[in-house]
Order: sequence, then C-alpha cells, then structure tokens
Amino acid sequence: MNDHPEPRTLRVFVALAPPDDAKDELARALQPAYAGYPGLRWNRIEDWHITLAFLGELPFTAVPPLRAALVDTAASRPALALRLKGGGDFDRRLLWSGIDGDLEGLHALAADVRDQVRSCGIEFRERVLRPHLTLARSRRDDSTSVPEAASGLTDFAGRIWRTDRLHLVGSNIGRGPGPIRYRDIEAWPFGAAVRSRRESSDTPQPSG
Repeated sequence: MNDHPEPRTLRVFVALAPPDDAKDELARALQPAYAGYPGLRWNRIEDWHITLAFLGELPFTAVPPLRAALVDTAASRPALALRLKGGGDFDRRLLWSGIDGDLEGLHALAADVRDQVRSCGIEFRERVLRPHLTLARSRRDDSTSVPEAASGLTDFAGRIWRTDRLHLVGSNIGRGPGPIRYRDIEAWPFGAAVRSRRESSDTPQPSG
C-alpha cells in the first residue's frame, strides 16, 4: 500500500534561468545581506528563474501538449542578451533582483509563450510581466529587512549573458511546510530548429 501517492497535479510555470556564472556574481553581491538578514527565507541559487508565464495548478495530462507547443516556441526564437541589475522589493515582503538588456525581446517572448499556452486550452491568470529574480521573502512580522537588503543591490550590475533554454518548471509550492523546490519538467534550446535546418542545407546531398 502506498501511503504517499504521487499527486495528480503540479504547480507549473514557464521561465528562463540565468547561467551559473551570472548567478554567482549576484550571490557574491548578496553576501552582506545573507549575513545581515539571516531571518529572511532565502531562495536556493539553483532555483533562481525569470518567470514568463505562471500557469498555476495543472493536471499531469496537460503537460504533453505544453511540451509540443513550447519546443516550437523556443526553436523559432533567438536567444536574448540579458543581465541581472539592481534590486527592489514587492510590498516590503519579497526581495528581487532586476533584469536589464533586451527587454523588448523578453516581453515578446513572454507574449508568444502565453499565446502558445492558451492554444493548448489552458486557462491561467494573466499577470503583467515584471521581469525579476525572486531572492527572498520576509516573515509576516518583518517589514524592514527586505527593503534594507534591496538597498544593498542598488549599484549591482552583472555581466551580459545570452538565454540558453526555455524551461517548463514544476514546483511543490503549497504541498507542505518545507521549502519551495523547483525542477525542470523539460527545457528546450532557443533557435535549435533554425540551426538544424541551416546545417542540413549546408550538408552535401548524395547525387542520384
């Protein structure tokens, strides 16, 4: 008998992830905040992501159509040049780092992703895209730590990097008292189909 059956649904979102060296830059800039505000609930560095579309709780049966739609989306779009820059807070409770670079391309990608999700018959709550990395959350009785930590990121500007893959991510949020954990359901490289077609056209074909 299985006392802990697998859930039939999953909390899902579509996202981009900065490369490890860009995240390491930000983590170094956050060292004073890590030491100064240990009471904040810090996200794991490996979970840092830029959400493009939050889809909420979905049945596992909704995932295969999403895979088919999003692989085409990634293949048809170029990589974006972005960087992590500055910081701020939402409602004095959530600490974030900002995103700079090709923001026009980022918004266009998010709009394309959301159109593809809707084409799969999946309804989700539309949220205005405010590109950021969520870094930490404060306790209910703490309204000062997050703004103070954000002020320490005012002058931070990381290196420019190019987006590598489009990620379909699942999380365990709301499934227990433990920390939030994220895992890739799948991820697809940008422009893969374009590169593949170019390579095929450049390959000499055998003559009849």
